[in-house]
Amino acid sequence: MVAAVLVLVLGGAALLYGAQSPAANTESVPATAPPAPPPPATAVPARLTELWRASSPATPVPLVAGAGVVVAEGSRVSGRDAATGAERWSYTRDLPLCTTGFADGRVLALYRNDQYCSELTTLGPDSGERGPTRTLDARPGTRLIGQDPVLATGVDYVETFRSDLVRTAEYGTVRAPEEPGDQPRAGCTFRSFASARDRAGVLERCPGEASERLSVIRPSGSEGDRPAFDSSAGIGTEGAQLVAVSPERAAVLLPGVPRLALYDRGGRKIGEFPVAAGAQLSVPADGVARTSADATTRYWWTGGATVALDGATLQPRWAVPGTVGPGTRHGERLLVPVPAGLAVVDPDTGAVSRTVPVDRGGWGGPVQVAAQGGLLVELRGTEVVVLGPA
Repeated sequence: MVAAVLVLVLGGAALLYGAQSPAANTESVPATAPPAPPPPATAVPARLTELWRASSPATPVPLVAGAGVVVAEGSRVSGRDAATGAERWSYTRDLPLCTTGFADGRVLALYRNDQYCSELTTLGPDSGERGPTRTLDARPGTRLIGQDPVLATGVDYVETFRSDLVRTAEYGTVRAPEEPGDQPRAGCTFRSFASARDRAGVLERCPGEASERLSVIRPSGSEGDRPAFDSSAGIGTEGAQLVAVSPERAAVLLPGVPRLALYDRGGRKIGEFPVAAGAQLSVPADGVARTSADATTRYWWTGGATVALDGATLQPRWAVPGTVGPGTRHGERLLVPVPAGLAVVDPDTGAVSRTVPVDRGGWGGPVQVAAQGGLLVELRGTEVVVLGPA
C-alpha cells in the first residue's frame, strides 16, 4: 500500500509539473520543407515595389536570417518566405516577448516571466527548430546586441553571454550576487551601450561622480558577477552618447557642437573629430545607436545624417545629410533611406548617384533597412515591409 501511494503521488507530481512546464505552454511548428532562396543581388534597380508587409513590434531591427525574414509580435515569432511573406515556421509561448535578435546563426527570442526578461530560446532561422535555451536576468526594455559577446542591455544591469549561451559577465545591480563587493560601483544608471568582439561598452552615470563614465567590459576575463574591464573612467561631460566600440577603440558623441571623441583600449582619449550630424540629433530611447556595418565600415544614423565610421579606428570618413536611417550594402553600393526612397551611395566616398523611389504611404519616421539577397527589408516603426524590383 505504501508503494502504491508513492506511485500515485509521484505520478500526480509528474502530471502537475508537465502541465506547468514551459514545454506544455509552447507551440512550435517547424518548417516542412527547405526555404526558397531569395533572388540574388544584382544591379540596384530603377524602381522598387512592395512585396508584402507584417506587424513586427518585437524586432528592433529588420531581422533577416537564413534565407528568410523573421517577424515577432505578442508571444509569437515566425519565419517568413522572403519573397512572398508566406509563413514557414512559428514559435509561440504563453509569455510576452521582450525582444528578439540574431547571433551565431540562430534567432534569439527573449520572453518575459514575471518582472524579468528571463526566458531565452534559440531557433533555427530556416527551420524554426528549437535550439539551446538559457535564463537571463534582463529587465524589460532590454536589447540583445552583438555577436560574441551578445550584450543584454538594461538601465541598471547588463550581462553578456557567448555564442553557446554561457554567461560571461554581469555588471550593475545583480539580482543574486555570489559575493558581496564583486561589483565595483552601486546605484549607477546605464545610458547607452555598444558591443564588439570580446568587448561590451556602457556609458553610465554613477552617484557622487562629476561626469558620466565610460566602462568597457572584457567578458573573457570576467568571472560571473565579478566583471573585468579594459577601462572605466569619467569622460568629463554630461549628456554624451556611446556610438560604437571596436576591438581597440570606443566612439562617444559629445554634447554641444557635434564631435566624436575616440578612446583607446586603455580608456585614454586619443582625439576628437567634428561630425556633420545633420539638422537634428537623435537620442535612442533604448540606448543603442542606430548603426549597420559591412566588412570595413560602420554606418551610423545620427538622426539627421548617415555617417561612415572606419570599422577599425571609428574615425568619421564622410556623411550624407537628410537621411532617415543608417543604410545597408547592396552589391557594390550602399542604399541609405531618405524621405523619397533609398539613396544609392558610393561606400568609399559617400557620393550619392541617384535615389530609388519608394512609396512609404505617408510614413515619415525613421527607417531601418537590411538586404536579403536582392530584396530590401525595411522596418518602419513596428512594421516590416519587404521591397523588390518593380
